[in-house]
Amino acid sequence: MVLYFGRATRVFFRTLPFVALRIVVGVSFGLATVVYFGIIGWLVLTLFDAETVSGPIGGIGLLVATLLFLVAMRFARRYVLYMVAAGHIAVIAHVVETGETPPNQIAFGTNTVRDGFTESNALFAVDQLIKASIKQFNGTVVPPSRWVRFVPALGHVLTVLRKGLALAATYLDEAILAYVFVSDEEDNWRAARDGVVLYAKTWKSVLGSTLLIVGGTYVVGFVLLLSLTPLAAVFGGLSPAFEVLGWVVVAGVAVAIYLGVLRPWIKTVMITTFLLESRGLTPDSETMGFIAGRSDGFGRLVANVEAGEPDERHADPDPLGEGRSSG
Repeated sequence: MVLYFGRATRVFFRTLPFVALRIVVGVSFGLATVVYFGIIGWLVLTLFDAETVSGPIGGIGLLVATLLFLVAMRFARRYVLYMVAAGHIAVIAHVVETGETPPNQIAFGTNTVRDGFTESNALFAVDQLIKASIKQFNGTVVPPSRWVRFVPALGHVLTVLRKGLALAATYLDEAILAYVFVSDEEDNWRAARDGVVLYAKTWKSVLGSTLLIVGGTYVVGFVLLLSLTPLAAVFGGLSPAFEVLGWVVVAGVAVAIYLGVLRPWIKTVMITTFLLESRGLTPDSETMGFIAGRSDGFGRLVANVEAGEPDERHADPDPLGEGRSSG
């Protein structure tokens, strides 16, 4: 893992143009959050001070404003952030597999995604079924909590671990998608199926690395958030309205760092680990049958391979899993 970690870090720095683009997008999302909720917060507090609206009406207004914001952000993630993340995945996979860095990474990544998936819905559908397959396969790794009801503490540990496995799937699907981009297989559905099979053959090392890195990153993110809280306290000393603004700024900075830096780094480590671990391995019918017996998502993926047509009915409306990145 140390070897892969070092190599992945080098790959991360070699894809800095895409990382910079992710940072710009992350900062844009963060600024949008700050501006939007800053205006909403100021408006609500102003109306409260003027006794124009009551508490319940103001609460309903905040709820409606929040729901509208979430809808807008989901749309933006699907058609902006996700496509940027997919392009970054394509570049990372190319660097890991060939050792060469494209001279114009953003154009290379964008063209690779467009050449491989003529329609965005097809990319979403493939990604969703990959994610479903991994989640269901990972669910078979840990026994159900009810099996150890006689040891409550162990049951709680297993519950937390299962939730961690589900979270890990939101990163592992990007590693499988990277395999799709570099596979010699022209059929994306067949390449996705083979990628899931290869994951099943390497899951111990890949999943272990994922859990360790994701867990560590969330700890770092929590510490970072705590380090930013004094900023909200400084604003709070000015007025209630500025206190709200301070917390909004803290949230916006945290979102920007997560989307722009932490998630791309995690993605690079996961893709590098999976591609290197799966080298020299080939999909086999025995492993394929093993997964199919434990995952309905993988069964649908295989069905799409056999039919030669994408099943877009199962496309994930939130493919990034940031609400879930491919980031």
